[in-house]
Amino acid sequence: MALRVAVLGAGHFGRFHALKAAKGPATTLVALHDADPARAAAVAAEAGAPALGLEAAIEAAEAVIVAAPTRFHHALGRKVLEAGRHLFMEKPIAATLDQAAELAALAAARGRVLQVGHIERFSAAFRAVVAAPGGQAALHWEAVRAAPFRPRSLDVSVVLDLMIHDIDLVLRLAGEEPEEVQAVGARVMSAHPDFAVARLRFPSGRAASITASRVSIAMERRLRVLGREGEMAVDFLGRSLSVLRRGGAEPVANMPDHGLDRSSWTDHDSLEAEQAAFAAACAGAAPPEVGAKEGIAALKVALAVEQAIG
Repeated sequence: MALRVAVLGAGHFGRFHALKAAKGPATTLVALHDADPARAAAVAAEAGAPALGLEAAIEAAEAVIVAAPTRFHHALGRKVLEAGRHLFMEKPIAATLDQAAELAALAAARGRVLQVGHIERFSAAFRAVVAAPGGQAALHWEAVRAAPFRPRSLDVSVVLDLMIHDIDLVLRLAGEEPEEVQAVGARVMSAHPDFAVARLRFPSGRAASITASRVSIAMERRLRVLGREGEMAVDFLGRSLSVLRRGGAEPVANMPDHGLDRSSWTDHDSLEAEQAAFAAACAGAAPPEVGAKEGIAALKVALAVEQAIG
């Protein structure tokens, strides 16, 4: 039976969540809520679900996706969990570590799933990095995520808006938290830093450099994994991954030993995979791949980056 899902927030990404949940093989969209009734009605009509008040939307669902601005994550997450519903919280898990810890504790106490929306974990490119030989035996990671300016998500810095995606990926690959965080950044178009460059140093001696900008000339999303056996380079926008290792360079998409072909790479829908994983977790099939622990770890580093910027 499909999971009955409500979406709180009908903005840019909330709309995507609603449309995907409405058509997902494991989900049924039963309600949509937004603080702006007109926007909620428009997206609800597009998705084929009713626009309801906050309490009614939560009541109608078994699980709730919160895609509201970060400052509302804690309050909405509490309402969802206190109502006994499973919770999918778009990244970041909350605005502060105390808020995040409270949500995690409440989910555990109620026996509810809490998944955090770090969508890049579900991309075909990143799954190929994890699966590839040497993908996690790196000495250095280099990530770049840049986009032209858009008047969206300006209630938070670029660190919580964009960089946190790559912080999560690096933490997944490193398998440890950094012991040192250095960063620079600046405000350009908003009241919060709009670009940031962070360097993380891990207890094992490995390191990562992460760059994020929302005031860039062009879109760019890249990840390089450097180690003694060679290099892997991911282009998330081009959906390609190439590897250079002893013996030469070739695209992973053409390597039969990786079980990945060009068509499956192109057709992979990260949001659909993310929502399907959430539905499976709610059904008890598996714990969430990106749960409260992972969401808190990424938030902790992101806040340390903001503090280092000053």
